[in-house]
Amino acid sequence: MSLETKTLYEFGEFRLSVDQHQLLRQNYSVPLTPKAFDLLVVLIQSSGRLLTKDDLMKKVWPDSFVEEANLTVHISSLRKALGNSSDGRPLIETVPKLGYRFVAPVREVTEDSGVAAPTPSPHSDLSQAESFASTVPTIASSRRWNHSYVRVAVILLVFATAAGLFFRFGNRPRKIQTLSAAGPRRLAILPFQNLRPDPDTDFLGYSLADAVITKLGYLSALSVRPSATIQKYRNQMIDVPKVAAELNVDTLLIGNFIREGDDLRITYQLLDAKSERIIGRGAIDLKYDKLLKVQDSVAKEIIGALELNLSPSEAERILTDAPVNPVAYEYYLRGVDLYGKHNFPHAIQMLEKSIEIDSNYALTWAYLGASYTSDAAFELGGREQYRKAQAAYERALRLQPTQLEAHLFLANLLIDNGRVEQAVPLLRDALHTNPNRADLHWELGYAYRFAGMLQESVTECELALRLDPLVKANGAALNTYLYLGEYDKFLRSLPNENESDNNSAFLVFYRGFGEYHLKQWQRAARDFDRAYGLDPSLYTQIGKALSDQIAHRDAEGLAVLAALEKKIADRGVGDAEATYKIAQAYAVLGDSSSALRVLRLSIENGFFAYPYFASDPLLESLRREPEFESLMQTAESRHQAFQKAFF
Repeated sequence: MSLETKTLYEFGEFRLSVDQHQLLRQNYSVPLTPKAFDLLVVLIQSSGRLLTKDDLMKKVWPDSFVEEANLTVHISSLRKALGNSSDGRPLIETVPKLGYRFVAPVREVTEDSGVAAPTPSPHSDLSQAESFASTVPTIASSRRWNHSYVRVAVILLVFATAAGLFFRFGNRPRKIQTLSAAGPRRLAILPFQNLRPDPDTDFLGYSLADAVITKLGYLSALSVRPSATIQKYRNQMIDVPKVAAELNVDTLLIGNFIREGDDLRITYQLLDAKSERIIGRGAIDLKYDKLLKVQDSVAKEIIGALELNLSPSEAERILTDAPVNPVAYEYYLRGVDLYGKHNFPHAIQMLEKSIEIDSNYALTWAYLGASYTSDAAFELGGREQYRKAQAAYERALRLQPTQLEAHLFLANLLIDNGRVEQAVPLLRDALHTNPNRADLHWELGYAYRFAGMLQESVTECELALRLDPLVKANGAALNTYLYLGEYDKFLRSLPNENESDNNSAFLVFYRGFGEYHLKQWQRAARDFDRAYGLDPSLYTQIGKALSDQIAHRDAEGLAVLAALEKKIADRGVGDAEATYKIAQAYAVLGDSSSALRVLRLSIENGFFAYPYFASDPLLESLRREPEFESLMQTAESRHQAFQKAFF
């Protein structure tokens, strides 16, 4: 056997062989799609250097036009495969608005070997599954599988992978059992796992789970965890008891899928979390253009296995959805996946394409409105995006008047745009028929907070957390503790620093804000700066100004606030609570006239939490100003009117 020279790169626990197109971690193969592998090679070969998004797309897709979202998906896939460094930081650093940098130390090794290159570890179940799947015959002209081969191959594939890759059970045999419902079930539907990871189909894992969650969200006998709470389990090995404890559920639905050409197979199991018994299972073979059938089939299996009793209205709501163009539905699913990743601009693109093809699917309008709203609030999209969002919600409700998502999203928009009095009846009506929906209780607590009903706000939010401890995984913080002066309790309510949610710039900002109130200046500055580095958005720019104030760079902090205020005015961003925080920052930086100007804007735009204003320590420098007294009277008057109308 002749000697073979191989170029290898080593970093941390990993060894990458360019020649063998293989990534090993402690001698175990790490599965990557071809493009993800190519992208990793480019990043490693430029270790420590910034690579712009354009550079990366030209090197990885030299002969193709691809959207930036494709690069984002592959970067996310690599981060999940590589994990974090010993200090908890991702190995691939995002340089906001520019590109990415591989930050781990890399050692290049040239190795002479007289033996064949390493093969995938026998413990790498996915590599085995890929190898087996690649032997399934295909029809060259259409790439469709012969159905007899499909059924045999995929059944074997599922058995080969299920034991070690996705679900951790004991070695004892399991039987399907019927379970009598003994009260409301707490159910989590986890993202389906792609048996053949591919950025072009990976979106199905989360979005199909979301479709089933949405379908079951109307049932009073079931408390279903919302999609935001299951995001962290994308492409993760599932330890059933551990995940059930994390989500505070007694029932889990887990599954996987594989696509070849026009054929799609989905298998799933419904598990009792405590005993890990299989309560129900199913397999769905369908053509790709029949994706809408998935949510109906899985929802019916869950209802039957759990022996749920439905009211007549619930039975009507659970019926098959109105038909939708298959291509439009695929764009809808892609948009939902991007919305779940907080990639709002690209979610809008996908959902708008769906609408262009078929404008009669209500959920598309609801999620399009939610994407517009999020883009307006967090990306400073402004008044035009808010206008589009309201029109989208109204269209969704014309198509499907009882749609909960549209009611919830519309209520959020009304609160953020100064119409909290209109939002509260919407939320109370929805809760009347859906009392187990944690997200509705949380949103009602949000509305009460804007109106200064602080204890009532805490009551609703704490009820939401009892129903679903991870309801705040959607990026919300229990600000009311902060407004009541319970700063330690506020900080304890946030994800701890080792949780994945700590990578949310929004929540990192709020951690800094709580620390700021406790006068933990250095910690606050660290978190403000980290949040700004993660995403220079509306809230994190306020944090940047407060960090400047801590460092006695008052002029720089005031410049940040002035630029932010101008951008808000130009674009018509309507988050009155965020505007209030700009007023706070102006006040602590010593610019009283600007603080009063922005405080007036906040109150006029619908943030009138008078009891908070009366005790807010960050406004102390304003209390002797005549205009401040006038503003407090305005806020108190609207607060009292709200209290009289609703309590």
